[in-house]
Amino acid sequence: MKKNKIFVACDSANILKVKRIISKTQNSKIKVGYKFGLEFINSKGGRPFLSKLKNKTIFADLKLHDIPNTCESTVKAIKDLKINYLTIHISSGLEALKATKKVSGKIKLIGVTILTSLDNKALKDIGFNKNVKKLVLHQARMANKAKLDAIVCSAQEVKLVKKVFKKEIITPGIRFNSKSNDQKRVLTPKQAYKNGSDWLVMGRPITKGNIKKNIQNLIDHLSK
Repeated sequence: MKKNKIFVACDSANILKVKRIISKTQNSKIKVGYKFGLEFINSKGGRPFLSKLKNKTIFADLKLHDIPNTCESTVKAIKDLKINYLTIHISSGLEALKATKKVSGKIKLIGVTILTSLDNKALKDIGFNKNVKKLVLHQARMANKAKLDAIVCSAQEVKLVKKVFKKEIITPGIRFNSKSNDQKRVLTPKQAYKNGSDWLVMGRPITKGNIKKNIQNLIDHLSK
């Protein structure tokens, strides 16, 4: 049977905390990868730690959002880290997506659609005149055109994205209950997999409190 896959968000600059997250999330039921964002990678010990991390699926959530040349140069600059997945905002534009994909090599390039912390009201405030779903669909088509390897979107939009994008779909905004914190568009793990997510991104629901117990709660939740 195919294993469910999650990326555990290592949202901390504390190396000891990250080591604890990695050791306590090891299990035989779920495939676990590790997501490192700007906080960790920009911390004093973050880069050296990542350069030594072996035999783990590493997701560098840099969310590149710049001119084509800068995005391209950044990928070249982090090649020594043995990263498996790397994010770039689809709103960087088609040219930047294509240029970055050209140099990404074995790194799977993930297009980020609309952040799960945003809703229709927030988009309007920014100046977008499309609603979330229309904009995500539009961006998924762009990701397809740029031949990206995966997409990050809310689990609520997976079915929509799957109509135009046939590769991996990674979904944040995953909660065991309706407490959404700073996320706006959330679903439970079971609902997300049912919608067609390939990977879930989970941070606080796994890393806050008893990590081993939280992983077991996820395994139990998925087996019901």
